[in-house]
Amino acid sequence: MNLSILFSEQYRKIARDGLWDNNVVLTQNLALCPLLAVTGTATNGLGMGLATMAVMVASNAAVSVSRHLIPAEIRIPIFVLLIAALVTLVDIFLNAWMHELHKVLGLFIPLIVTNCVILGRAEAFASKQPVMPSMWDGLMMGVGFTGAMVVLGAMREISSAGTLFANASVLLGEGFRFLETVLIPEYKGFLLMALPPGGFIMLGFMVALKRLLDRRIAARPAPLIQPTAEIVDEDAVVAE
Repeated sequence: MNLSILFSEQYRKIARDGLWDNNVVLTQNLALCPLLAVTGTATNGLGMGLATMAVMVASNAAVSVSRHLIPAEIRIPIFVLLIAALVTLVDIFLNAWMHELHKVLGLFIPLIVTNCVILGRAEAFASKQPVMPSMWDGLMMGVGFTGAMVVLGAMREISSAGTLFANASVLLGEGFRFLETVLIPEYKGFLLMALPPGGFIMLGFMVALKRLLDRRIAARPAPLIQPTAEIVDEDAVVAE
């Protein structure tokens, strides 16, 4: 694989959409149920985000590979079945290798199947594009989602307990012990931030901050950009 293609305008646009312009949480306001439910700590947010990202990348790849074989009339049920199969594999993996994290996330792992972001990217992007751009789209959307979950979890954890990535070594493995930090020793805690209302409050601050930054970016003079060609479906060209 030629890694230089990742720096092309098309791939940079996909990355910019997933990480910022079309961020799952901050722009689309989707997947709020797991976002607010499991982000009591940054560790939980990281674990849930990585699980969702793995499903998103794999589902985009599977949909893109099979897009010419799936009848248009039944594509949505087939996409759901593919996503459900991948979520089941991720659920089994977490139960086997990260059992403590699996117990914390609980029902929200199987509910990844109903995450409209994954199905939406499969329908809107992966079903129309080659494998590599589809996987890149899934990865960038997943990284954007994971980043939002980690930031929200970190803000709630710091304000509620004065720690950061608490129990990372227990939930994610010994390799993540270096993340565990006590930022405010002997902190009494702020219970509201650990509860769902605290999640809504912090999410509101994050969305407001993003919109403020977007306004400042939009106020700057736009650079001149040469038009580039659209992503070409290599499979379709070969078939012709």
